[in-house]
Amino acid sequence: MSSARLALVYAALVTVFTSALLLTVYLLTRSALEREIAAVVRAEVDDLSDDLRLGGIAQVAATLRLRADSWGRTGAVFLLADERFQPVAGNLTSWPHEILPRESAMVEFEIAAHERGESVLHPVEARIQHLSNGYWLLVGADTSERASLLRSFGIATAWGIAFTALGVWLLGAAYARRTARRVRDYATTCETIIQGDLTQRLRVDGSRDEFDALAVAVNAMLDRIEQQTSTLRAAFDSIAHDLRTPLYRLRARLEEAQLRADLPSEAHELVTPALEELDRVQRTLATLLQIARAEASGVTTHGDSVDLAALAANMVELYAPGMRAGGLEVTLVAPEPAQLVGNRQLLAQLITNLLENALKYVPSGGHVEVRVRNTPDGVSLSVADDGPGIPADERASALRPFVRVGDAASKAAGSGLGLSLAAAVARLHRAQLTLGDNAPGLVVHCEFPAATRRDAPGGVAQVS
Repeated sequence: MSSARLALVYAALVTVFTSALLLTVYLLTRSALEREIAAVVRAEVDDLSDDLRLGGIAQVAATLRLRADSWGRTGAVFLLADERFQPVAGNLTSWPHEILPRESAMVEFEIAAHERGESVLHPVEARIQHLSNGYWLLVGADTSERASLLRSFGIATAWGIAFTALGVWLLGAAYARRTARRVRDYATTCETIIQGDLTQRLRVDGSRDEFDALAVAVNAMLDRIEQQTSTLRAAFDSIAHDLRTPLYRLRARLEEAQLRADLPSEAHELVTPALEELDRVQRTLATLLQIARAEASGVTTHGDSVDLAALAANMVELYAPGMRAGGLEVTLVAPEPAQLVGNRQLLAQLITNLLENALKYVPSGGHVEVRVRNTPDGVSLSVADDGPGIPADERASALRPFVRVGDAASKAAGSGLGLSLAAAVARLHRAQLTLGDNAPGLVVHCEFPAATRRDAPGGVAQVS
């Protein structure tokens, strides 16, 4: 849910609860005013009934004549009428025509009152009492003030609800905007960290809220990761130095021994395989160090504008003589430039490792096809061969360094280091490297997302 929708939901919920509260207050206020008027009218009826019991109709009429001016002072309405509803006493000139006489009933009607030379209609709520001698008594009160009060209260309630909703929405929108801004900042920083810059940290603004707590925890974790990465980098550099020097010396001594004229033939037979094994150990060590540095040292991949089609053409042209010498046919299918943003050296290493795997483990007479094309989702690179391939259950392990795979995998990808390095370079470019079945053989797919793609003007890459 977006921050704007979240703010609207909160505003709607608060508006509903506020509306329910204010509506309840309004209804309770109206009910209280109605009960108050009904109680006043009932008290007046009871007083006049006492007058009737003590002094008869004459006493009631006398009391009403004394209260004839009550309309102007209190808004009270009184009328004593005979059996034919003719006025006997009170401040009404006639029985209301729209009111039917009903015993002990509360009725509502309007009366016309002259105010400042004008006739103004006033709402009245009254009680009808049928007296024992057949007369009718009507006692009521003007409810215009109550109606005006309720109308004002209703308007105030509506404005209160509107201002509450607006205030809550503004506060919610401001908070949602602030939250979204901090989330975007965190996402941008995390993206930079993912790309290899471990010096970046999440911003702590001092508000001591949940975001600050999260930032402090993540920053502490990043400090620890950076420390471990620095230690790992130093360890690998030390390993590289400690191993390369004795290996170089060993190779120099073996080559020196191989050149000696007095070296027995049996020794030559031992030195030559030893040099080949030493070459393999040195290449393995170099590959291991490249994998470690690519994944642990935080190489920044974004910066170069690379035409992957042209880069693949160069690599194919470089390896084509050696592959043809080994009895392999290699082709490149790259009909158009495929621009992306990345590290040119690492991308060249990726293609190199895939071609070297094919050169080493595809038997003579085989075919290798390198394909580069633009896709709606980015740029696609694939290297397919018709060699022994890798079983489906061993393909995942072939992409991980330091994992031993089965015989079929060993024949197609050796110890898995070449593919592991390729997978590491792909991950640094936020690409996905997968292994598939070429029926027969192995096909390696590397899909670079659109985020790394950079469109280029038309042209045709070199095909070898």
